[in-house]
Amino acid sequence: MEFNCSSPTTIPVVSTFASPFDTSAAVNGSDSTSTRKPISLWPGMYHSPVTNALWEAKSQIFERLLDPPKDAPPQSELLTKTPSQSRTSILYNLSSDYILREQYRDPWNEVRIGKLLEDLDALAGTISVKHCSDDDSTTRPLLLVTASVDKIVLKKPISVDIDLKIVGSVIWVGRSSIEIQLEVIQSTKENTDVSDSVALTANFIFVARDSKTGKAAPVNRLSPETEREKFLFEEAEARSKLRKRKRVDRREFEHGEINRLEALLAEGRIFCDMPALADRDSILLKDTHLENALICQPQQRNIHGRIFGGFLMHRAFELAFSTAYAFAGLVPCFLEVDHVDFLRPVDVGDFLRLKSCVLYTELENPDQPLINVEVVAHVTRPEIRTSEVSNTFYFTFSVRPEAKATKNGFKIRNVVPATEEEAHRILERMDAEMLTRKSQ
Repeated sequence: MEFNCSSPTTIPVVSTFASPFDTSAAVNGSDSTSTRKPISLWPGMYHSPVTNALWEAKSQIFERLLDPPKDAPPQSELLTKTPSQSRTSILYNLSSDYILREQYRDPWNEVRIGKLLEDLDALAGTISVKHCSDDDSTTRPLLLVTASVDKIVLKKPISVDIDLKIVGSVIWVGRSSIEIQLEVIQSTKENTDVSDSVALTANFIFVARDSKTGKAAPVNRLSPETEREKFLFEEAEARSKLRKRKRVDRREFEHGEINRLEALLAEGRIFCDMPALADRDSILLKDTHLENALICQPQQRNIHGRIFGGFLMHRAFELAFSTAYAFAGLVPCFLEVDHVDFLRPVDVGDFLRLKSCVLYTELENPDQPLINVEVVAHVTRPEIRTSEVSNTFYFTFSVRPEAKATKNGFKIRNVVPATEEEAHRILERMDAEMLTRKSQ
């Protein structure tokens, strides 16, 4: 299957070291656009091949966001848009662009998932802006932020040597929230079936805020046209109701489930009180911890001056991957992002601490043991001695079959909590995942 990059809705992605938009005419000043500041120097932009391409292609929309009219009124009338109006695709010419290929290559000759998560967030943000835009330069634009990632599922490995395409559109809107679905497509000559070409699916939830008051703001309506679009809208509506039910179920859980808590804590107490008699096939949750820290830099900010959500997901994924690697003793295989919560914004200059652990394992299928990793991001302020959770991430990994075959007697250990707080986290996550699987 060949991708057609000449389509007006497909944006080509190139390496950040060479851009097809740079021409000698522009350099010599003979081009009328030469007075515009180069994309690479725009403020509030996190640079990657995809963000460069998106900003260049949609520069008129983003320029208005960077310099909104002062004291402009809000949008007076909501529009009704179709999914096709926000549909956008980006094309990675990995087979022919050597530099781009090297920017995305991982040690196993596949696409780096962390960088792909950045790109997915950037594309989802662009799609949300397109849907919410009223094309009126006299009104103030909405502030659109990533609220959560509902699910990201890797269906098959993504080769770094074959062209790649990401296609996405708005599939559902609430009063002030938007759900965007993205598909990563990679085809080979042997496999031209479109459904079999989908390598990854992702669902992002964005919320709209009034850029002046900071309060929730209504977004343009959505009118699905095709049967497929109507089906996706109904599915997203069901997920929205499920998210609300999860919040209710969480409150109910806090008042019960004592027996499940006790069962989880029983083995942990043996580790703490009688370590010599503890099960050698188990490990305390706290002994799977890894942590890193960073100062958030201006180069990592988005158009709103806050730290780019895709950058946070990238860093969380790298830490989760390392945690699963150290736990299993073999190279892990990424399966899915179970859920991501963006609880509070992260600002330039914030001291960010990322803490990870293996939350629990699922060992029912010995051929594909599951390792569930939790990453929690804390914004720490030493001056005033505070630390707040900004993000929670949940990743699922297994072990690469080829790596497992090289290690005789390989076995994944069971994870046990030592405190009630740890047991609560495990049960809460298990119950949330069970509800999600039942709804699928």
